[in-house]
Amino acid sequence: MNIYISCDMEGVAGVCAWDQVDGRTPHPEFEIYRRYYTHEVVSAIEGARAGGAGDVLVNDSHGAMRNLLLDELPPDVRVIFGNRKPFSMVQDADGAFGGAFFIGYHGAAGEADAVLCHTYTPSVIYGARINGVACSEATINAALLGFYGVPLLLVTGDRATVEGVQTQMPWVRGVIVKDSIGKFAANSMLPASAQRAILSAAEEAVRSAAGAKLYRFDPPITLEVQLVTAAQAHLVATIPGFERTGSRSIRFTHDDMPTVFKAFVASWRLGGQA
Repeated sequence: MNIYISCDMEGVAGVCAWDQVDGRTPHPEFEIYRRYYTHEVVSAIEGARAGGAGDVLVNDSHGAMRNLLLDELPPDVRVIFGNRKPFSMVQDADGAFGGAFFIGYHGAAGEADAVLCHTYTPSVIYGARINGVACSEATINAALLGFYGVPLLLVTGDRATVEGVQTQMPWVRGVIVKDSIGKFAANSMLPASAQRAILSAAEEAVRSAAGAKLYRFDPPITLEVQLVTAAQAHLVATIPGFERTGSRSIRFTHDDMPTVFKAFVASWRLGGQA
């Protein structure tokens, strides 16, 4: 079984502030936490292989998407590095994989008690729903994986994030590395303990993958997005297929999940220019 790993930083043990995860204007803590981030991913890889996994593809999915310390990863994995990918956090997650891990994930925009919660772009996306279901990044990403026949096997992050995913996808194993105290503080495991827990859970997730299911939305698939400003909604509504449904809201409907996913990416890419 080949494993796909989409990894983010906000859900890494100890993370509770934007400075720790912002590589654009690096704070001294960023270099520390990108190492912890890398080590959580390594733990997931080692656990997956202990469970019998074969090839591993890692998609660095945080921020500019070039945060992992590549020389600390196992030399035989492949890595998707860089941003502006058509399928963003789940680029190239096709039917070649028997399962996927979401490492270091965070809660959706507006979620109570989830550290650094947001949905893709906090300056643009206020909230998103598909077929009426409130969506975090994990929800949207898992639905694209499901379209390609890839089940989500493991998620790691804070309690609100992990339990939210498991409410929608009960078969997913979770590692809760911290309990949020509002948006900017957490009661966290230490990195070494979190890494051991991730390794163990990854191994078990692969061994029990036969019991996993696909997360899918039935067509027609309707994406509804609440944007942060009316100007953003005005601009996004110029994209063919979108309709404006309120001062800050837009809607897009299609039968094909990859098309819906790319429309969602277009909404926050273009909305960011408003």
